[in-house]
Amino acid sequence: MGSLKLILSDLRYFSIAWVFCSLNIMIGTWVLYIPYVKDKLGLNDAQIGIALFCLALGILLFLPLVPYLTKKVGLGKYTLLGIVLFAVAFTGPLWAVNYTLLCASLFLVGIFSGSTDVAMNAVVSQIEKEEGINMMSSAHGFFSLGGVIGGSIGTFLMVFFSKPVYHMVVMAILVILLNLWLSKHYFNIIETRDATQEKRRSGIHKLRPLFVIAFIAFVIMSSEGAIEHWSALYLVEVVKVSSDNLAGLGFIFFSVAMTIGRFFGDGISARIGSVKTILMGCFLACAGYLLILYKELAVAVIGFGIIGSGLSVIIPELFRMAGKAKGISASAAISFVSGMGFLGFLLGPIVLGFISNAFSLVKSFLTLLGLTVLALIVSFVKLRYEKLNRS
Repeated sequence: MGSLKLILSDLRYFSIAWVFCSLNIMIGTWVLYIPYVKDKLGLNDAQIGIALFCLALGILLFLPLVPYLTKKVGLGKYTLLGIVLFAVAFTGPLWAVNYTLLCASLFLVGIFSGSTDVAMNAVVSQIEKEEGINMMSSAHGFFSLGGVIGGSIGTFLMVFFSKPVYHMVVMAILVILLNLWLSKHYFNIIETRDATQEKRRSGIHKLRPLFVIAFIAFVIMSSEGAIEHWSALYLVEVVKVSSDNLAGLGFIFFSVAMTIGRFFGDGISARIGSVKTILMGCFLACAGYLLILYKELAVAVIGFGIIGSGLSVIIPELFRMAGKAKGISASAAISFVSGMGFLGFLLGPIVLGFISNAFSLVKSFLTLLGLTVLALIVSFVKLRYEKLNRS
């Protein structure tokens, strides 16, 4: 909680944490309207999956350019530019009048989503390096908090808008204005680079000890991405919620639990250790999926919350273990694990859509349960074995 207090007590730190929050405020608002977009354009689950793939494609194609652009424009300046353009772009999917425009607009969202994500994390990393503080975990907690804000406020506000796009425009304007006001605290930050580190390269053989950790990161972030994009549809189509404004409850509870878990995860890890924390997280996520599959609203919503609690503590611990791997620098190790996790975050919603279209949405969530059980088993066998060997 020390880093959270630090963020809340100083606008320099809060300003960049708010960029994390803003990113997920827009996403949290968007997920409320995925069922609306699906119905409006007459799409099936596979088509929704392809549309989300366009978002992922925008991220993946543009990411290689981000380091060059942040160096050219300036890290702080590019972060502000990214979040402003991201907010504007996310009104596009709700303006779309056909499937082609939906895919094109989501591709554009992906471009600004990925670039903003890289830039804001780099700003936090630079602040940590300059000032000798640790705030990355709590900054990601603010990302989860953004989902809570977007989903909960959106659920309340959506009944007051005659058209969903008006709701998204209002949220975009609020996000832009708040970030313009706060950006003066990080606007002039530039990235400093260690020339010797830039020349360092790691062969694939040095990454082998990280394969298990990377696999777990891939599975866990697949679940996170899938729930973010499909929880509303699950409550509408499987649980049969009585009104559309209840469709966001699963995502809200999931995000609240993720937020709390990320703010308190470091304390839990200090008491029981990384391996036990990962095992506990996987077990909670499995239990949450079983509750979701019960197909009753209150039980399912609680299940989404339990999954959020479980998933929240796993990724930080995987990064911690990766950073301690022998024979490879901490930055290279964490980059590899986070890259695999990010790939899972992108592919999870897409694969879920194809499974849902071929079988059912219930089968999709059963698949996520199966993968989480596999991650639990791998965590228990491999990670514990490796820890014992290091002891």
